[in-house]
Amino acid sequence: MSKADFYETLGVSRGAGDKELKSAFRKKAMQFHPDRNPDDPDAESRFKEVNEAYEILKDPEKRAAYDRYGHAAFEQGGMGQGFGSDFGSSMSDIFEDIFGDMMGGGRRSRGRERGADLRYNMEITLEEAFHGKTAEIEVPTSVTCTSCSGSGAKPGTSPKPCPTCAGMGKVRATQGFFTVERTCPTCHGRGEIIDDPCDSCGGVGRTTENRNLSVNIPAGIEDGTRIRLSGEGEAGVRGGPPGDLYIFLTQKPHDLFQRDGADIFCRVPISMTTAILGGQFEVPTVDGGKTRVRVPEGTQSGKQFRLRGKGMPVLRSQQYGDMYIQVEVETPRKLTKRQRELIQEFDSLTNDDNHPDSTGFFAKVKDFIERISE
Repeated sequence: MSKADFYETLGVSRGAGDKELKSAFRKKAMQFHPDRNPDDPDAESRFKEVNEAYEILKDPEKRAAYDRYGHAAFEQGGMGQGFGSDFGSSMSDIFEDIFGDMMGGGRRSRGRERGADLRYNMEITLEEAFHGKTAEIEVPTSVTCTSCSGSGAKPGTSPKPCPTCAGMGKVRATQGFFTVERTCPTCHGRGEIIDDPCDSCGGVGRTTENRNLSVNIPAGIEDGTRIRLSGEGEAGVRGGPPGDLYIFLTQKPHDLFQRDGADIFCRVPISMTTAILGGQFEVPTVDGGKTRVRVPEGTQSGKQFRLRGKGMPVLRSQQYGDMYIQVEVETPRKLTKRQRELIQEFDSLTNDDNHPDSTGFFAKVKDFIERISE
């Protein structure tokens, strides 16, 4: 039976470029892979046809020969002789290219391992968040060994290529139709071994010590913010790149103020007489100053006064939030006999106009009760 045209096998035109060829091959290989079609006895043969077609067409010389002579170019000792010899190697690359993401994200890098990221918890005050600061912190971490400069080998020596994998960090094993790559068991994927390890770090290339670092806390930073210090984490194994250090900020509760983004809230209790007659009081501001708040006559409990621009700075800008003063009218306690008499006299002189909110509310209550009683 004659072989199918390679272009038809992949489903592409004769003028298809390398990118289109590869994309078509990936789709066909996924479609006919034997592991995905366990109940189809023809899947393996079609999978081989797809691989053969792509192997020929991706090579410019083989493709040119195929375009001119067709399948005859690879029969009777033609250019196709070399195809079988490197088929296992190319199949390994194909398998890794198609299924690498499923098996852990593509080709893994060998050699030097990146250091771990570190976390440091820092607590700051509201005033420090307002003004910003430069904090000095001490972080226990792994640093590059100074004796071996991170190589892990004793000074005067150097790591050698792994004899098992020839420095590749992985070895290949043939399992039936596929050639599978695994991490080298001798060097554990590093591609090199150390015969004479450094005495200071034991061949790891790093040691443990406390590091002193300066951390810039910008003005206006919010609770829960994470600051990343690139390259300030643990040193990598055997000269590998360092990890990062993450500073997690927590803002301490304040005695007077509550914060919501760039706005500041302050609850201020005032006397009943101040609420009735009006008055004024001073409150501190988060920047360390003071401001005067005027209370108009007849102020109700829960009333808010807005002080523009007296809040927190907005991060990395010239703007500020607002400060909100909420007054709470404090009811007098432990009245004297005379105070009680004056309050009773005052109550006898009041009318509905003095208490419009309560009068209106209880009028609605009365109407409601009358409606449900009908």
